[in-house]
Amino acid sequence: MIEKFEKLQLIWLAVILALGLILAVFFGTRTVSNDKISVTGSAYKIVKSDSARLDFEIVSREPNKQMAYNKVKSQLPVVLEYLKGKGITDIDVLATNGYNTYKYSINGNMTNDIAYYNLSQEIIIKSDDVNKIKEISSDIQSLLDKGIDINIHNTEYFYSKLGDLKVELLEDATKDAKERAKAMLKATHNRPGKIQSVQMGVFQITPVDSTNVSDMGINDTGTIDKKVTAVANVVFRIK
Repeated sequence: MIEKFEKLQLIWLAVILALGLILAVFFGTRTVSNDKISVTGSAYKIVKSDSARLDFEIVSREPNKQMAYNKVKSQLPVVLEYLKGKGITDIDVLATNGYNTYKYSINGNMTNDIAYYNLSQEIIIKSDDVNKIKEISSDIQSLLDKGIDINIHNTEYFYSKLGDLKVELLEDATKDAKERAKAMLKATHNRPGKIQSVQMGVFQITPVDSTNVSDMGINDTGTIDKKVTAVANVVFRIK
């Protein structure tokens, strides 16, 4: 009787162990099949700007508004002739801006007496010849020799095919993420499967030799040659 009971116990124990093994394999296999890996891929390309813009102003400081205006008015044709001589045809002459500068008393308090009037005439030029705009941004100060005071505000360079480039770089960044996932899974004898999700990161448009990055992205307009970098965060199913 005792021997039968012991045999029965052994049988039940064997059944329980077998069921445990089957369940372990089932759930273990299901866990592996549901495993995922998240990888960040990146890609970049060096591009050359294909258009440029220069924003500058003619400035004048005279005893009164009329004199300041007359001076700028007489100097404007000289500046326009200079620009046309450089081959610039896209020229936008904006409205003039001005303000008074007041005298100070001996004790340092501002008075109501006008010391002089400041007038500025803003001009914006554009061209697809980026090197020409770069040259003018450096050379235009030569107008000082003619008594024309020039202040340069901004010289900006743009790349018109940025939209198409972003699509191309996102594709390359996704491929890079897959290659990185393969390298990471190689030691475990697994490989990346189908993509579960893709999240686009911000684009970094920087000078070629820059290593700066920003969570908000960077959009450099100060250099002709630019480095455009794309980042993609990709989740793969593990095979």
